[in-house]
Amino acid sequence: MAEQEASGLQVLLSTLQSSRDKDVIRNILDVLTDLLSLGTDRRIHYLISKGGSEALLQALATAARAEPPDDTALLALLRLLARVGRRDKKFGLKVQRSEATDVILSLARKSLGHHLKLTHCLWVLRVCASSVTAGTALGINGAMELLFKVITPYSKRHVRTVRAAIEALAALLKSKSNSRRAVNRGYLCGLLRLYQDWHHNDVSNNYVHIRRGLLICLKHITNIQLGRETFLDSCGMEILFTSVQDCLSCKNLDPIVTTVTQILRKCYPKEPVPTVRSSYSFSLPGNVRTEPPCMVPEGDYESDGEEEVEKDLDNDDDETKEEDDDLETDVNRLRSRPVLDRPEEELKQYEAMCPELSHNFQDLESESEDEKSSEINTENLPSTPSCFIRSAISVKHQNIWRNPSVTVTVPDPREEDLKVPLQSQAKKEKCRWAQITEKRDTVEAVQDSDSVEEEDLARSHMLALRPLPEEAAWYTEMFNTECEASINPGGRLKTSDIVRNLLKKHQGNMPFHSPCFYVARAERVKSIPDYKFLAFPDFWGHQPPPYGKPMLEQKYGVQRDRVLDDVRRLIQPGDVIGRTVFDLDEPSHSRPGAPDCLTFFSKFESGNLRKAIQVREFEYDLILNADVNSSQHHQWFYFEVRDMKLAVPYRFNIINCEKFNSQFNYGMQLVMYSVKEALQGRPCWLRVGYDISYYKNHYRSYVATAGGMKRKSYYTLAFSITFPHKDDVCYLAYHYPYTYSTMMSHLDILEQNRNPKKVYWRQQTLCQTLGGNLCPLLTITAMPESKKRDDLEQFYSRPYVFLMARVHPGESNASWVMKGTLEFLVSSDPIADLLRKCFIFKIVPMLNPDGVINGNLRCSLSGDDLNRQWLTPSSQLHPTIYHTKGLLYYLRSIGRTPLVFCDYHGHSQKKNVFLYGCSIKETLWQAGCMVDTAVITEDVGYRTLPKILDKVAPAFVMNSCSFLVEKSRESTARVVAWQEMGVLRSYTMESTYCGCNHGLYKGLQLGTQELEEMGSKFCLGLLILHLKSLPCSKKVMAQAALLLDLEEEITDLRARRSSSNSSLETDDEPPCVEEIDYNTDSCSDGEGDFSELDKEIQECLSQVEGEMEDEGATTGQTCSSKVRRGLCTSSQPAANNTPLPLRSVPLGMCNGFESSPA
Repeated sequence: MAEQEASGLQVLLSTLQSSRDKDVIRNILDVLTDLLSLGTDRRIHYLISKGGSEALLQALATAARAEPPDDTALLALLRLLARVGRRDKKFGLKVQRSEATDVILSLARKSLGHHLKLTHCLWVLRVCASSVTAGTALGINGAMELLFKVITPYSKRHVRTVRAAIEALAALLKSKSNSRRAVNRGYLCGLLRLYQDWHHNDVSNNYVHIRRGLLICLKHITNIQLGRETFLDSCGMEILFTSVQDCLSCKNLDPIVTTVTQILRKCYPKEPVPTVRSSYSFSLPGNVRTEPPCMVPEGDYESDGEEEVEKDLDNDDDETKEEDDDLETDVNRLRSRPVLDRPEEELKQYEAMCPELSHNFQDLESESEDEKSSEINTENLPSTPSCFIRSAISVKHQNIWRNPSVTVTVPDPREEDLKVPLQSQAKKEKCRWAQITEKRDTVEAVQDSDSVEEEDLARSHMLALRPLPEEAAWYTEMFNTECEASINPGGRLKTSDIVRNLLKKHQGNMPFHSPCFYVARAERVKSIPDYKFLAFPDFWGHQPPPYGKPMLEQKYGVQRDRVLDDVRRLIQPGDVIGRTVFDLDEPSHSRPGAPDCLTFFSKFESGNLRKAIQVREFEYDLILNADVNSSQHHQWFYFEVRDMKLAVPYRFNIINCEKFNSQFNYGMQLVMYSVKEALQGRPCWLRVGYDISYYKNHYRSYVATAGGMKRKSYYTLAFSITFPHKDDVCYLAYHYPYTYSTMMSHLDILEQNRNPKKVYWRQQTLCQTLGGNLCPLLTITAMPESKKRDDLEQFYSRPYVFLMARVHPGESNASWVMKGTLEFLVSSDPIADLLRKCFIFKIVPMLNPDGVINGNLRCSLSGDDLNRQWLTPSSQLHPTIYHTKGLLYYLRSIGRTPLVFCDYHGHSQKKNVFLYGCSIKETLWQAGCMVDTAVITEDVGYRTLPKILDKVAPAFVMNSCSFLVEKSRESTARVVAWQEMGVLRSYTMESTYCGCNHGLYKGLQLGTQELEEMGSKFCLGLLILHLKSLPCSKKVMAQAALLLDLEEEITDLRARRSSSNSSLETDDEPPCVEEIDYNTDSCSDGEGDFSELDKEIQECLSQVEGEMEDEGATTGQTCSSKVRRGLCTSSQPAANNTPLPLRSVPLGMCNGFESSPA
């Protein structure tokens, strides 16, 4: 049957090409029209596969040469070509081969006075021009000149023809050569005049498609630099900006507003970003060169062509959307490669970092003095690199920082006996802190005198709390009665009095946080800016709010409005202030200025804000600082703002973000901390902000890459905030901050509050960073139940789990997850106790202390992304990676390869929490490679832990996990631990900055409480993994059976609550609420959609049939329309079918363009 159909179609096509009988040709065309009008596109594709396009083109050429021409056949042929050609991917090539371009243009020229035939010709012209090569050929042969004769100023006559001409012109202008030709011949100015005319006269908005078609023509012309320059010289920005104001209030005009917005954003004159390279620099050891400064070619901010699709230069977060062409397909490279990157004898130095394997546990009640002194022993400790601390000494013994010029002694909260309760310890620390601040006041008092350098050096290690607004009414009311006695003769409070009064107000009920502990740790931090101040939120602490915050519902049109506001600045600069109010490079700008101006500050630990410019009274442009020794990685921000007014919406524009997309477009909000709220008993980081949008702006720079200098685009994060109090002090951040000092003080408190009889805890120093800060290494497990041989053997034989976090400083969410893990591991929870008996945990809670301290987003002080250095880390430049990898090598060399390796990260472009793992087979399958399962065998145990977490952790989603190995990730921790150390369960755990779209937390933004919960649930998952995968004693199994029943009930409850949301998770985010295409080189504006063309063709066909039926009725004919169209075999010619003239003069005579002879 299929063969008969195929042969029948081929007969029809062959007859169409060879026949000269008009009736036969009409009948064949009618049959093809009826066939293609029904069903799906499959019929058209089938016709194309049988040579239908070539047959129709040849028939068109034959019909065009006939004298007199058969207009009925020509119209049918043109309709069929328009429908078939748009679905034929090689139609343009076929048109050129058959030399049909001249035929189509000739027909169009001859039809200038016949609107019906002309419209059909223009449809085919549009389809041909959709091929760039064919469009270029048409442009050379005068197609644009022809079209500009047809496109008229505003008129209600022949609208369909004008629309077809505009759409054909838009298709032609996709060719850059056609766009240049149009600009050189002055057509761009003509298009602007035409758009103005149609916009002004189309009061009822009946011809939106024509106005938008003209805009699309302008959009394509401005894809080239010459077009943009001419557009600006022709006042195009002003014309479009003024016209679009009339359209903003009407939802039906959104297609026009969208296209205008794209043109305006693209044509906005490109400018160099105000600052590129980091304000901070750090001299690297040896002769290592830092990243060269960005060299910006003068006047080269424009490219002669369409803008590139933006790619994230830093590959977004640690793991971004996998591309199939990035997958590793070499089986040999995917297999395990246990090769050392250093001499084997160096591994012996890491024996000191595993004291649990040699601990003799002589006294289980308390540690003996011999054991304590053994920790200070330095004989067998790492000594190879110069930056490595030649001791595995516990951090609690590091009380003195040594400087070549000064020695500063800092109190250590852990000098006290471990048996001292935390509250009494905090009281003693308050006294010490008061003494420190009194000394600082003394130093400040003599500062104006001729101080010697020693006093300045001494102050360099003393930190002060950022001053509170003493003039504010709320401050006076809060501290007036308590501080009257402390006011000095000058009328101002001493620093010690302020801090003492603050500590009296602190409730002290924040779990695992103490301001005194924090200050003691912050005093020892070494930073490049040499911080002098503490940020209040880090000092005071954070309590998660008792409720979850829903994801922000995106306001329709907010991105569009932001872009239009930027354009308004350019063409209406009268209200722009343009005053710099904060600048790291110019400290004079950082002092309080005008009374109607906010005050900014960011020179504290993890702070990042380089510059603030007041644009209008309540609007500010903010510029972030790049990573140290780098000119890239602008995304993380954390700064203080004060002197705000009440009930006033302030707008902030962070103008030098780098990532090409952000969760800020999908419901994410930034976080804010109010000092007044904290002092009133609500110390919370809260999600805030509205009218949030993230879009590409007009700033550019050039950065050095492996292939040379590359043009870099920037993005604006715009948001509005109404502050809750007048003259408050607020802190704004990208995500919940978690500083190095917070982590170190947290470890102090954990160690002091653990149960030493049950929890084995060792805090050692892995190494010293480039900046001179300590990188702690933790060992956590359960103490052996007794000194019996079986119990000690069970202790020594426990498998290892290796965890680490914060290799990327801007991923503070990873630290909150790690905080939850640590608190659970040392807790008295029976499940935690059982877990400690099953594993020995090696934990590096912060792999990049220097980056965190100095407010970096991604790099260390060397300017390198440390998670791309695992293949060949440098002991000098990447000490934390070098020694972490060395410790892993050592564990493998003694036969103690970790059962699980997990690196905690944050992800800025996806929701939920998920894991990335490694699999040979899944990688090869995804890449489309044949996998010989007899040769490649693989343990699927890497999937067990993610499946467990999917059941026990509310924020975790299994369907977001991936186990592919990419070429670009071969130097990450996950892949190196899998390949070189042979860790089957090697993972990267990604936590969203935003929230969840599945499960219990669907629709909510994740807070610190949910992130910490994820850390504890990860521990629960490890316990279940142990019970499922490893042999366990009867005692452990019995304990687990008692403990996990309740957990299973909770899990079942959560599963039921989230069962309705168990659909598959996709990697890509849904489109933004407003479908604005900010990558202007794509065709998402709809001009490439031919569905409207199909609709027009069908309407036109129906109209022709109706006219012919009416005509047949007036002449007394009663045959059906199909018979009237020639399905009967009558040899009589059709009735009068003379085309009606459009008007007495050719189209285009009055549109401002000269008409050339046809």
